[in-house]
Amino acid sequence: MKGITVLGATGSIGVNTLDVVSRHPDKYYIKALTANTNVDTLLEQCLKHEPEFAVMVNEDAALKLEHELKKSASDVVVLSGIDGLLKVAELDDVDYVMAAIVGAAGLLPTLAAAEAGKRVLLANKEALVMSGKLFMDVIEKNNAELLPIDSEHNAIFQCMPADFGKNVESLGVKKVLLTASGGPFRTTPLEQLSSMTPEQACAHPNWDMGRKISVDSATMMNKGLEVIEACWLFHVQADFIQVIIHPQSVIHSLVEYSDGSVLAQLGNPDMRTPIAYGLAWPERIDAGVERLDLFDIAQLDFIVPDEQRFPCLRLAREAMQQGGTSSAILNAANEIAVNEFLQKNIRFTDIANVIETVLENVTQHEATSLDVILEDDKLARGYAMQTIKGMQI
Repeated sequence: MKGITVLGATGSIGVNTLDVVSRHPDKYYIKALTANTNVDTLLEQCLKHEPEFAVMVNEDAALKLEHELKKSASDVVVLSGIDGLLKVAELDDVDYVMAAIVGAAGLLPTLAAAEAGKRVLLANKEALVMSGKLFMDVIEKNNAELLPIDSEHNAIFQCMPADFGKNVESLGVKKVLLTASGGPFRTTPLEQLSSMTPEQACAHPNWDMGRKISVDSATMMNKGLEVIEACWLFHVQADFIQVIIHPQSVIHSLVEYSDGSVLAQLGNPDMRTPIAYGLAWPERIDAGVERLDLFDIAQLDFIVPDEQRFPCLRLAREAMQQGGTSSAILNAANEIAVNEFLQKNIRFTDIANVIETVLENVTQHEATSLDVILEDDKLARGYAMQTIKGMQI
């Protein structure tokens, strides 16, 4: 049996991971669960899955969780803060770490899991966006396994040649085709975008996601970050990756080969499919996902993305091409801008404007160490807030 730590257990990826794991009690057990402040959900998960450890990043939340677990006569050990996250990512009897903490907060524990030689099931984009070369070097140095859980990258992984290495072109790979739903504003008139609300931005047509990721889908920054992530995962340049809007979200991504073949991975839009693949690879297990009925789907559409509508896609490509800490700066500015939009402090279209201003004014450096990356992340966040304070809504 494989022991699993779930970083970010109360989010959608964490919840779906626990659903898949619960279907295979003969194969997996939960060693540790973590959350930020959601005590009620983590308490319920602890009582059901009986991990040895539970971590609340927020110390007050950890005290509350510990109190509630004692009332339930549970012997789950409660830890707190970043130290708690690092500990459960490195435990000797943990085989797999699901890295599902959203944003830059997930970087350090995900790196810790890689350094400990775990199978890292990567659902956190920021680990590669912020520190791509550093992270991949750690994976290689410590003989860790890295399996992408984002549905698009998981699909590409499934369509790549077996045991692909650092030169996929030598194996006949011609292009990576990264699909995108287009989000809720794919057909919204451009002149109306500035008035879109957080509630509208979070109403994704196909996927059930957290608020931050939903806004990233609406701006297509999620796809920009995925382009950066794919560059590192599959050892290719940004111009090797073509983004395609596919509104049905049935084809999760494709790989084109030099002989004219195009391999695609299809399935219903349900994150349990890539989660199950990551857990069982190279085998396959039941994920509880409804079977895809192609006759019910009937039609598959493909649209070239409009970068006037989705400027974040262009900004992400530019950041990847600039190299160094540019991607970390991009990500930091995006996190601040999205949060301020969700708080209704800026307009939807201001998100891209803030990011572009930060990229133009915060100097990028060679990403030689985690300290350099985190320093530029901090500078970018500060400049983003400064930019937002000068805006008029």
